[in-house]
Amino acid sequence: MTALTAPHPPRSHGVLPRLITTAALALTIVGTAVGVGAFGGTPVQGAGDGLLAADATPLAPAAGAFSIWSLIYLGLAAYTIVQWWDPTDRHRIRVAAILSMLLNALWILVVQAGLVSLSVLVIVVLLAVLAVIVRRLAVSGPRGHVEAVALHGTFGLYLGWVSVATCANIAAALLGAGFEGFSTTGAGSPGPLAVGVLVVAAAVGTGLALSGRRAAGALAPLAAVAAVGWGLGWIAVGRLAGEPASALVGGAAVVATAAVVIAGITSARERIRAVRSVS
Repeated sequence: MTALTAPHPPRSHGVLPRLITTAALALTIVGTAVGVGAFGGTPVQGAGDGLLAADATPLAPAAGAFSIWSLIYLGLAAYTIVQWWDPTDRHRIRVAAILSMLLNALWILVVQAGLVSLSVLVIVVLLAVLAVIVRRLAVSGPRGHVEAVALHGTFGLYLGWVSVATCANIAAALLGAGFEGFSTTGAGSPGPLAVGVLVVAAAVGTGLALSGRRAAGALAPLAAVAAVGWGLGWIAVGRLAGEPASALVGGAAVVATAAVVIAGITSARERIRAVRSVS
């Protein structure tokens, strides 16, 4: 007779991928420390001739918006810990998650080097990677509360915030390239163009809310909606209570924030009803 043995996890999901994930998190933390000037360098908002400062363009969120990074980094740390107990990587996001952390660190280093135009390419690729992660997470619901927070919550917030940050990053790069459409010192008003970008951002947030309503694992898209609303809200604060002041852009940001929040709440309610009807 052949002795029966317990099945082993597939060899392709061994320790090495989890070690690489942990190393990517460490690099991200180091990159963040560089970005805030912990090692004596120039903080991100002062790098690149100040193009990414909170008062550089009409699409720059007020400084308080960046506190969301604390939640995102805590979430990435939680994901890194959780993936040590998930040898199968059932959502197939580990490679993309590693890439997202490396791209985040790369973005900070590129900005520190004053290459704001190149940073646009980095953040757009990061945005695409995060979209892939959230799409895969949305295929099925989280398996327990820990996975809901560490995976769906983390990468949803990450995607939503980077969506708003990409708009601000592009505006900063265009300003640095000499484009006057986002200049706050020229004779023309940058308001109409900024309002157009805010409309697009609100449409993205609303689209995420709609996708969350249809998805089985709606938590990640809805977390992204929350982060988009957060970013747009802080753009409103920056224009209505800070510099550059603009009642037009600030008012548009308020409307955009309200639209995204309402869409998110509506989607969340529909998902709750759907879950209750099934149970």
